[in-house]
Amino acid sequence: MLNWKGFLLAGAMFSGATLASSSMIVRFDLTDSMKKYLKDNEFDVTGVNYQTMEIEALLTPQELEQIKSQKTSIRFSFPQTLVRGPDQEYKSPEEIEDFLNSIHSRYPDITEVSSIGKTVEGRDILAIKISDNPRIDEKEPVLLVNAMHHAREVMTPEITTDMIEYLASNYGKKSEVTSWVDQTEIWVVPMFNMDGNNKMWTEDSMWRKNTRDGHGVDLNRNYPQGWNTCNGSSSNVNSDSYRGAAPGSEPETQAMMNLVARIKPVFNISYHSYSEIVIYPFGCRPLKTPAEEAVESIGGELARAIDYKPGTAWELLYNADGGDIDWMYVEHQVLPYVIEVNSTFQGFHPNFNKWRDKTVLRNRPGWMHLLNKLQGPSLQGVVNREDYQQIKISKAGAAKVSQVYKINPDGSYYVMLNAGQYDVTFEGKDNKTFKNVSISGKTNL
Repeated sequence: MLNWKGFLLAGAMFSGATLASSSMIVRFDLTDSMKKYLKDNEFDVTGVNYQTMEIEALLTPQELEQIKSQKTSIRFSFPQTLVRGPDQEYKSPEEIEDFLNSIHSRYPDITEVSSIGKTVEGRDILAIKISDNPRIDEKEPVLLVNAMHHAREVMTPEITTDMIEYLASNYGKKSEVTSWVDQTEIWVVPMFNMDGNNKMWTEDSMWRKNTRDGHGVDLNRNYPQGWNTCNGSSSNVNSDSYRGAAPGSEPETQAMMNLVARIKPVFNISYHSYSEIVIYPFGCRPLKTPAEEAVESIGGELARAIDYKPGTAWELLYNADGGDIDWMYVEHQVLPYVIEVNSTFQGFHPNFNKWRDKTVLRNRPGWMHLLNKLQGPSLQGVVNREDYQQIKISKAGAAKVSQVYKINPDGSYYVMLNAGQYDVTFEGKDNKTFKNVSISGKTNL
């Protein structure tokens, strides 16, 4: 497989398709005005660095001249031809399939591999479920993790495959891992944009989108929530942030939406690269989740666990509409996060031997933290869905309802809360209220 990829990459380099581009990697001062200018002009913003306070973009010669005409201060620029392509050790779609099949053959009692849908080109989008009873829905809280909405972000499947290997190989050996697998349903989609990744290997090492009609669609601008609402995506088919012809138009997007609707995760992590940041909803300025909810506080904890910077997309980067985490949060009450791994010093294609292990080890505490949070402050349980349809939550003694949670179709509920005192009302055929409920750990009413 490595020789196959090496042959394709070498051939593409020779033909000029993969790396021999006249585009430039350009770095600027990280200011609000520069973020806005780059986004308003639909330039390919590749990442930010909050340590050096720089923002980076991939620009054509014409785009670079346009920026120079604005007398903008350029910190650094270099030709894309000097940017390394992906090392052969990074995984292709075929290698992801081989990896998942190997894991399942070694650990059949705690894993199940399935296709959640097809890509534009007809590839299976593969997911693995890790649980003590993987073929049964046990009404346990669900953690969903996915990687590579964007094809060039080759480090992200390394995070997910490391997670899968770690959990499967340590089950029954490490008490913490055994507890997670026994008490949680863990779903991982290790490579979401399989067509785009194949094109990244065979044609263009900086390819980002899927392969719809040759021009592609940015899958993380294609979700229905907020689609085309805040100049956070593009209608230009040639733009790297092209949102697609309609909300949810892409089969890959539909596959993820169907999976989320079916498994109802409590948490989601979508791995991207690069910038060393943790992003939570919402993508459009100035929207934020209610302060009473745990979305931002858990996002801050997650960022501290891996020493990244937390915030919304519009605070840290730019407006982004049609993203997966906004849709998951609004439609299915998921507490979802984007984690952008690696910095501008590593880029999209870090040296595998130097950065792969460092990156996956740094990111392990992130997904581990969310698995531990499922045992933390929360309301969890199962009711008869015919009797109760939703839960209203307010601070103890407060008149204002701070959160309305729709009980899952199977009657289960998993409401993550900040520690404190709450009034809780189950609503349906009858209403049942619990006053002054102390939430400090997992609580079943």
